[in-house]
Amino acid sequence: MFNFLKGVVGGSGGGQKDLPYNLGDPYPFAWSSWSHFRGTSKDDGSPVSIFSLSGSNPQDGRLAAGRNGVKRLRTVRHPNILSFLYSTEVETVDGSGTKVTIYIVTEPAMPLSEKIKELSLEGTQRDEYYAWGLHQIAKAVSFLNNDCKLVHGNVCLESVVVTQTLDWKLHAFDVLSEYDGTSGTATGPMLPYEWLVGSQYKSAELAKSDWVAIRKSPPWAIDSWGLGCLIYEIFSGMKLGKTEELRNTASIPKSLLPDYQRLLSSTPSRRLNASKLIENSEYFQNKLVDTIHFMEILSLKDSVEKDTFFRKLPNLTEQLPRQIVLKKLFPLLTCALEYGSAAAPALTALLKIGSWLSAEEYTLKVLPTIIKLFASNDRAIRVALLQHIDQYGESLSAQVVDEQVYPHVATGFVDTSSILRELTLKSMLIMAPKLSQRNLSGSLLKYLSKLQVDEEPAIRTNTTILLGNIASYLNDGTRKRVLINAFTVRALRDTFSPARGAGVMALCATSSYYDTTEIATRILPNIVVLTIDPDSDVRSKAFQAVDQFMQILKQSNEKSNAGDTAHAGSLGLSSMPGNAGLLEWAMSSLTLKGKPLDQAPIAASNSVRPVTTTTAASSGLYFWSLLLLDYMRCVLSIKPISLTILGLIETPSRAPVHVSSSSDFADAPAPPSPTSTDGWGEIENGIHEEQYSDKDGWDDIEPLEEPKPSSALANIQVAQKRPVSQPKPQGTSLRSKSTVRAVAAKDEDDDLWGSMAVPTPKIASKSLKVKTSGAVEDDDPWAAIAAPPPTTKAKPLSAGRGRGTKTAAPKLGAQRMNRTSSSGMQ
Repeated sequence: MFNFLKGVVGGSGGGQKDLPYNLGDPYPFAWSSWSHFRGTSKDDGSPVSIFSLSGSNPQDGRLAAGRNGVKRLRTVRHPNILSFLYSTEVETVDGSGTKVTIYIVTEPAMPLSEKIKELSLEGTQRDEYYAWGLHQIAKAVSFLNNDCKLVHGNVCLESVVVTQTLDWKLHAFDVLSEYDGTSGTATGPMLPYEWLVGSQYKSAELAKSDWVAIRKSPPWAIDSWGLGCLIYEIFSGMKLGKTEELRNTASIPKSLLPDYQRLLSSTPSRRLNASKLIENSEYFQNKLVDTIHFMEILSLKDSVEKDTFFRKLPNLTEQLPRQIVLKKLFPLLTCALEYGSAAAPALTALLKIGSWLSAEEYTLKVLPTIIKLFASNDRAIRVALLQHIDQYGESLSAQVVDEQVYPHVATGFVDTSSILRELTLKSMLIMAPKLSQRNLSGSLLKYLSKLQVDEEPAIRTNTTILLGNIASYLNDGTRKRVLINAFTVRALRDTFSPARGAGVMALCATSSYYDTTEIATRILPNIVVLTIDPDSDVRSKAFQAVDQFMQILKQSNEKSNAGDTAHAGSLGLSSMPGNAGLLEWAMSSLTLKGKPLDQAPIAASNSVRPVTTTTAASSGLYFWSLLLLDYMRCVLSIKPISLTILGLIETPSRAPVHVSSSSDFADAPAPPSPTSTDGWGEIENGIHEEQYSDKDGWDDIEPLEEPKPSSALANIQVAQKRPVSQPKPQGTSLRSKSTVRAVAAKDEDDDLWGSMAVPTPKIASKSLKVKTSGAVEDDDPWAAIAAPPPTTKAKPLSAGRGRGTKTAAPKLGAQRMNRTSSSGMQ
């Protein structure tokens, strides 16, 4: 038959040029004399089904019935009736005769018998799918009989096809006719083409052609009998051979048996209406039918019903036939999400079903829906997308993330909801590697700058952790501007102890990006302050960090002494022992969920490792030790501390020495937290600045409210504030001016942290009463805390500072006593 049709199409006359579709392989079964082919559109290659009917005589009764079927299928539209696309009638000359071929093109479908074999369902899943299919055919029959007053006359297994979404649809309308039982003048056969129907499918009155009895029967009488035949063929798995086989009910489900018997009643008026079959039968009340029915009328449900349904759907899909879920439920779900009729929990079900697809299908069917959802204004949808980004984030291409996804996600950084801000922050762990440098350095870092002074402590902590994780994706210039300021100036001074701990760990995890000058002058001084932090976990991490960075300096010194200066400026993190889990710690901490205080806990503190000891022979470390000693002597106004207590020189005794009592740790207030007026730089790219000050840097931060220092210490501080001319340092300095100015000059216009000065480590405790001085000069990070050198030239003093110059310590003491006596205080 297939070769014959190809010859017909390729012959003279109209031929295939009149058919805008390509014929494919035929199916083995079709109704009556029709042939069913797979086909594709010549325009776009979309799949279709092509039905053809040929006859040698233009007046052939089969051709006349076929024309009736084409007309009926074109005019009758219903979701459960096969969709009509195109039809044509072609005449071809074959030898001495003329052949007439009718073509009907419909949506792609395959015969029901073939689909049943392909699915191979068993047990409960088979019954549920059959129930859904019969439910659809019963609705189509009810529509024809009750709404249109039409009689199909040929309901059987061959007149049902299955679409790509596994829906059952009714076709084969050759016998379809109007019901004329209400017309008293009607004579002759009501179904002019009833002779095409097989005798095994005819009811008793139709087999006898008793048109009087048929017209007195209800419109559904003939088609209800056909439904009974269809039920028998489905459950028996065999084509009906003769009418008597319908009495064999062994294969019919017990819940469907009473309705089956009523459909095949010998009295036409007592046969069950198809609409009643849908409403009353217990057989159609199962999970699959209820689920699909709910999805089809989703727009009619309220928000509570939707939320309840979609929360149960992920578990429900495990119990339903997987192929039905993928081909029927999944398209309904994606459509509902795209058009906004589905609730946010539906995304969980979408991703679960999508995990069953292949990589190619996932890219074609799931990702487009997810990308569209990022543009949704529904906050619940945005939260659901960010909560599950780990399931689909890796499948998104870098171009899609950078151009389509990130612009929508970035709005969550400034959202009023703290939950959405935190989820947006966490999502960057997956998105950051796929962002361009324009978005990464120009947009993302500006948002992170604001989040590091967020009102939620967990968000501040996670921001530090995230910055430590994405440091490898930043370019060198951005890393030099960002990392140290973000970790030392911001994180190490946060009032939230996990944030301070995160800052220490982030510095350790990114130690490969700092040179020895930065480590010695900017990192170690800030970390050492945390060795007396009120939180024991922060102290532990601070000691570990000091140990790590001291090892880096020691290795740099050894390389310098050995003449190998190629790598003396920067040492990789991999060279340090015990650092393999730092980045892993940061990543695991970022994914934790819970209350704000639990959202960024620091990793469990390991046992504190002893501070690495060195000898005085190491000139670099010894020089640093002397500076630290001068710092603690002059500024903190305490008794001299030996190098042995600092743990920098080996001694025979290993007994621990306590610098301060436990009460000092308990009563010492935490360092001040950055306020919302702080920032890393000017804000661009549409970030809202209403809640932030235009100022930048740490100069705007409110100072600690500390106890008023003693009069002696106050006088020293006043003297230190006096402008003096600093002598140029001799020999090697901690931080050369040329180096600082060179770094500051680079990328001056877009430097996020260019205006931020490196501050003095702030220590606030009862035992050490210190008031932080003003801003630190970039050229000398110790200028704000070092005592001024003696000078012989007197300078005018500001009001309230007294008279004379302070050139030496004895003079300072005398001046202090004179002031006290003049004020009347003894």
